[in-house]
Amino acid sequence: MDAVTSGGAGVWISLSIYFLGMIAIGVYAYFKQKKDVEGYMLGGRNLSPAVTALSAGASDMSGWLLLGLPGYMYASGIVSLWIAGGLTIGAFANYLLVAPRLRVYTEVAGNAITLPDFFANRFDDKTHLLRMVSAIVVIMFFTVYTAASLVGGGKLFESSLGLDYGLGLWVTAGVVVAYTLFGGFLAVSLTDFVQGVIMLIAMLLVPFVAFNEIGGVSAGMDVARSVNPELFNIMSGVSVMGAISLAAWGLGYFGQPHIIVRFMAIRSVKDVPVACGIGMGWMILSLIGALFVGVSGVAYIHNKGMSLDDPETIFLVFSQLLFHPLIGGFLLAAILAAIMSTISSQLLVVSSSLTRDVYKLFLDKEASESRQIMVGRTSVVLVAVLAIMLAGDKDSSVLKMVSHAWAGFGAAFGPLVLLSLMWKRMNYQGALAGMIVGALTVIVWVYGGITIGGQPANDAIYSIMPGFVLSTIATVVVSLLTPPPSAKIMGEFDEMERQLKA
Repeated sequence: MDAVTSGGAGVWISLSIYFLGMIAIGVYAYFKQKKDVEGYMLGGRNLSPAVTALSAGASDMSGWLLLGLPGYMYASGIVSLWIAGGLTIGAFANYLLVAPRLRVYTEVAGNAITLPDFFANRFDDKTHLLRMVSAIVVIMFFTVYTAASLVGGGKLFESSLGLDYGLGLWVTAGVVVAYTLFGGFLAVSLTDFVQGVIMLIAMLLVPFVAFNEIGGVSAGMDVARSVNPELFNIMSGVSVMGAISLAAWGLGYFGQPHIIVRFMAIRSVKDVPVACGIGMGWMILSLIGALFVGVSGVAYIHNKGMSLDDPETIFLVFSQLLFHPLIGGFLLAAILAAIMSTISSQLLVVSSSLTRDVYKLFLDKEASESRQIMVGRTSVVLVAVLAIMLAGDKDSSVLKMVSHAWAGFGAAFGPLVLLSLMWKRMNYQGALAGMIVGALTVIVWVYGGITIGGQPANDAIYSIMPGFVLSTIATVVVSLLTPPPSAKIMGEFDEMERQLKA
């Protein structure tokens, strides 16, 4: 049964309102934003704490919150709590360690607009090598990440709307491109805020209604336990190292450009604590809701004598079977919100990097701000088309694709971001070595054919762990073996710390 045949008009009304709303926000942002590069790519550094928090959260969670995580809980049980717990700790540490320092330091270090911009200014990269390598990492991993998000959109259109998977990819990407193209960073952040609210409501509503259908939380838990006795064993199917690997997802936060760019854009460092409270509250409630969707799904599917071929569609099944079509359409919009918020953020980060770190740096050093904005908009379209091509395999696992990209950024940029903000002695050579070692470790770990105990290395130990550790070691060792930073760089670091204490 799909939403089209089981009540169609209401679903399409809800989705149409959602699509038009997102585009309307894009139009509003187009007229509201400053017509310069900082306005288009960073919203003029004027985001409120609430918009910063929900924008960071919505762009972070993507389709895996409503598809991947509930599916993992459905298939594997409470062992998925290792991921949720690791992410929660990582996000909180990100607000404490990265957000305030990055907000101040990016202005102190040459008013950097992109993360590669900041790296180049922070380490006085006269060779442009650091900026170029970081831009390559951004473009490579984000294109895969965007493709992973589009897979979720394609699955939604196919499973719930009875439409072709490929058409779903194009519709999802098309709406995102429409508001990102014109509204830039402000449009992305405002739509993320609205989408974050929609996602939270959905994640609380669905498990509440599902448990009521099966006799309450206690009864549902009992049924789920009878179906899978290992469902609530937090170590089921994993070793101690496997559990640590799942929790290590939290390390990735320090290196995710689409998340930490929000910290660069918040209007004041004094707003960071408020944003932290809002963001962490939203995240914890959303993760709990996602886990409960998976548990209630096990019980519901069993009680109804149904089968579920793809666990990642359990949220979709609930949206179709338990709600009026108008509400069902709202829940489908929640999935699209999760997917589209991430896609828009990723598209903007990649297009900003292509514009600032490739086009302006190598092709047109004197490019005017209007030309840079035009190149950025063109890049949004080109990257979206490439991501659609990569997302052509509808059998791709959303969680698996996201995990590779997440690890790549976490290992390549995580230690680099943390150490650059907290260790004055870190230098250009250490930054370059750490970034390259981190990125290559993840690639080799995932695709190099390495095995541990007879299983693929990435299945035994999540690639972000060796990548993060080796990147950190390379950064520290190379920095200590090479000359210290210049007096200018040391002075900028001291100025950053002075402003934080003021």
